[in-house]
Amino acid sequence: MITAVSDLFKYYSSFADAELLKVYLAGSRSEERGTMEHIEAAVQWICQAQDAFEGGGVARSYSMVYQPYFKKRGWFAPYPETTGYIIPTLIDYARLVNSQEFVDRAVRMADWECRVQMPSGAVQGGMIDQPSSPAIFNTGQVIFGWIRAFKETGASKYLDSAVRAGGFLVSQQDKDGAWRKSLSDFTNGSRMTSYTYNTRTAWALLELALVTGNEEFKEGAIRNVEYALGEQTENGWFRSNCLTQPDRPLTHTIAYCIRGIMEVGSLLKNETYLASARKAADALLARQRPDGSLPGRYNGHWEPAVSWRCLTGEAQMAGIWGRLYQLTGMPDYLEGMRKANAGLRKVQFMRTDQPGLYGGISGSEPIHGMYGRFEILNWAVKFFLDAQMLELSLRKMGDSRLRSHGIGDGASSN
Repeated sequence: MITAVSDLFKYYSSFADAELLKVYLAGSRSEERGTMEHIEAAVQWICQAQDAFEGGGVARSYSMVYQPYFKKRGWFAPYPETTGYIIPTLIDYARLVNSQEFVDRAVRMADWECRVQMPSGAVQGGMIDQPSSPAIFNTGQVIFGWIRAFKETGASKYLDSAVRAGGFLVSQQDKDGAWRKSLSDFTNGSRMTSYTYNTRTAWALLELALVTGNEEFKEGAIRNVEYALGEQTENGWFRSNCLTQPDRPLTHTIAYCIRGIMEVGSLLKNETYLASARKAADALLARQRPDGSLPGRYNGHWEPAVSWRCLTGEAQMAGIWGRLYQLTGMPDYLEGMRKANAGLRKVQFMRTDQPGLYGGISGSEPIHGMYGRFEILNWAVKFFLDAQMLELSLRKMGDSRLRSHGIGDGASSN
């Protein structure tokens, strides 16, 4: 009881912080600037997050207030899952600006991931300072990073780690393609039996199959996508697709599910998978607000379930619509990406020099919304970067549309 009261006191007293008041009263968000300036600021935030701790991993987040669950504020410990899929994003940026510095940073991330990999081949759930338990989704996301590090450097240790991770994934998969074991102690695994958004893990497994020629990995990826298609309703919505509230999933996990199915469909040239992904992506595109935003949760009728925005999900959808433009040439997708990206640039923290805030993207908008409340999340910044760099690339390439690849994760590593 005393601890709970103390945590509440620390939480509410942290609102007296001068910089936080400045955010609320004066605003640290930006009027829209040049896309490259926003990209550079976001990369600066990622670099600060990596430098916040020794070892090479990327801090999970920066919290503007004391968080009772984590019992701290400021920078939170490195997060294996998201560090893994930040690796391809940083290498994409290195290519954009022709700088070895950012490749070196990405390699440090990959080395750290090798060091913290569990003996089973799994990647742990949660932050590195939390009790270690295997997590299917997290394992899949780090595979993206190891593959990209292998392709960038040729060092076999990264592929070895990825193969061990792939072996763990197929060992935990049920015959129907679902993953019901090792769902992570830090999600809602005690109540959920499977997560449809693990299609993003299936995508990683297929990327690994293409690098190694391992048919077991390819078959596992296909089985999982087939399972997910069985969870899709007639209107394109997916069941069992949220960490905590599957009856009204976050746009974040909706986008995870769509992207996994879409990329597996693209790699296999499977029109059924692509049509499934488009059905859900089109439903959200039809509901995009004039300012480019989306409500943070949707129920099974695609009705908004909350008023606040999940900025991570918006950035992911921007990237998905951009990829669908590459795949189909349909201008509505390009316009959806542009509107979403413009809206996100307006809520990036730019008018502040405080480390932890500058260049960051908050979990929610407003920042007291119920996803990553009062936090700058490293994965929100990652997906913001992917979407902004994809738009920049499309703008430079014009009508050619870069049909062969996208930006971030497995897409540009082909």
